[in-house]
Amino acid sequence: MPIYRAPVDEVMFLLTDVLKVARYDNLPGFADLTPDLALAALAEAAKLCERVLQPLNQSGDQEGCARHEDGRVTAPKGFKEAYRQYATGGWMGISAPTEYGGQGLPGLLTVVVNEFMSSANMAFAMYPGLTQGALTTILIHGTSEQKARYVPKMVEGSWTGTMNLTEPHCGTDLGLLRTKAERQADGSYRITGTKIFISAGEHDLAENIVHLVLARIEGAPSGIRGVSMFIVPKILPNPDGSLGARNAVSCGAIERKMGIHGNATCVMNYDGATGWLIGAENRGINTMFTMMNEARLGVGVQGLAVSEVAYQNAAAYARDRLQGRALTGAKFPDRPADPLVVHPDVRRMLMTMRAFNEAARALVMWTALQGDVSHRAGESTSRRAAEDHMALLTPVIKGMLTDRGFVNAVLAQQIYGGHGYIAAHGMEQFVRDARIAMLYEGANGIQALDLVGRKLAQDNGRALQAFFGEVQDYIVQHGGEAMKPYVDPLTTALVHLRQATIWLTRHAPAKPDDAGAGATDYLHMMGLVVLGYMWCRIVEAAMTRLSDDAVAERMRGKLITGRFFVERILPGTELQLARIRLGSANVMELPAESF
Repeated sequence: MPIYRAPVDEVMFLLTDVLKVARYDNLPGFADLTPDLALAALAEAAKLCERVLQPLNQSGDQEGCARHEDGRVTAPKGFKEAYRQYATGGWMGISAPTEYGGQGLPGLLTVVVNEFMSSANMAFAMYPGLTQGALTTILIHGTSEQKARYVPKMVEGSWTGTMNLTEPHCGTDLGLLRTKAERQADGSYRITGTKIFISAGEHDLAENIVHLVLARIEGAPSGIRGVSMFIVPKILPNPDGSLGARNAVSCGAIERKMGIHGNATCVMNYDGATGWLIGAENRGINTMFTMMNEARLGVGVQGLAVSEVAYQNAAAYARDRLQGRALTGAKFPDRPADPLVVHPDVRRMLMTMRAFNEAARALVMWTALQGDVSHRAGESTSRRAAEDHMALLTPVIKGMLTDRGFVNAVLAQQIYGGHGYIAAHGMEQFVRDARIAMLYEGANGIQALDLVGRKLAQDNGRALQAFFGEVQDYIVQHGGEAMKPYVDPLTTALVHLRQATIWLTRHAPAKPDDAGAGATDYLHMMGLVVLGYMWCRIVEAAMTRLSDDAVAERMRGKLITGRFFVERILPGTELQLARIRLGSANVMELPAESF
């Protein structure tokens, strides 16, 4: 049976010592996020995740969701009661506006809770996670009437939400979609079409499901410029907010898939369903990106979350499992063999996972903090800088964290040996569940193309130059003897990233395939640099706590883990730079018919 312990202490260290969130108490909601309140909230979230959600993870995977003859879908045993506890605990609305029943706390807190939930039970966490994305979209783009009708019910958790984008013939290229919307005299629309791969599209956890659906209004321009977004509830609400008639939307099938079996991935049929336009007509892609960007950050969190729970289990196994003797002689001569943890190659795998997890969590929380600034700051310059940060690093978080999350799940499985291939230990489920995060909300190759093709040059490179400037300023200000072992490797990696940027800027305009061939390497290179920067900030904070006996051992562990990252992982930027400079010749040379 797998284990999970929410890393509450790690999060509190990042909040108070690394990010120093107390400096943001001028923003709405932050003054309420005192250390005591944060610790209390995280401790309660940990209880929910460890005692309620994690025990359902394996059983939910084995049972899966069931579609009945009437189109109803039921979640695995225990999910409905677990969701009731989640909803009644107020977790859906911890960062939602108070005027709609939320608690108004920073979105940063929601992101942390979502990490805990995804580690405990990724399939379950997707139900509220998708609702949060739909909720944000309605808050930003909905009319006052739409907000009043849908947001309070979604905040309290009695209604959930989805995003309906993909169709059988189109995924990334949404300009090809065929779902149509017919205008009605009362201002509503009749939505007709089929959507696929709709996570949480139908289930029995909540009394209603609010679908956000991309469709084309009859007579609209072809391609992406003619796409609009619509609110299409499963059950039509009455004017007084009560539930009325069933809408003409149904689940046609549940996909049979590799992992996340506890989440219903549905084929959704819209047969003249009643919907209402949200956002501007023919501007559905703009509306979609509000939801998509939030979802991409959430998926990046899933990569971290699976890596964390896989690491916890692999570390526990390595401490307990006896296999062979240490290369330098028996470490436990009173036992028939030494535990796995004495072997350097096992240590290599554990340190690789641990070094990623701690820095990735810092990156996610730093970016979530910037999201709060972008929404809550009153000063436009701060909002713009935060928005630039989000735009630049969202594809990096989604792409790199999910790639590494999957690799780390495989490393953890490897530590178990043959037992990792057996379902009872849970490692093979982590591998299967982690795999989807590299695919949905835009496959990782698309994230790399978005970064290189759009984000680098956006606003004349303003976001990229701000990032370079921040890291360089940190290097200059922290070049002293204590930080030198960490800052020097970061300096080298930043030089590599700058060189790769210059090379792509010079070559890609004339030869776009060069950008395409190097995009994934560039995304991972930027990911290594930003994780290296996070490690420097973590180490800096840890050094100030070494005199505190209560945490000194844990802080020394951070210094060691950070050095492992900058010495053994961060130098990967040199290889990535070499591959980028090769361009696309050896990638594109082989004729298509030879494949």
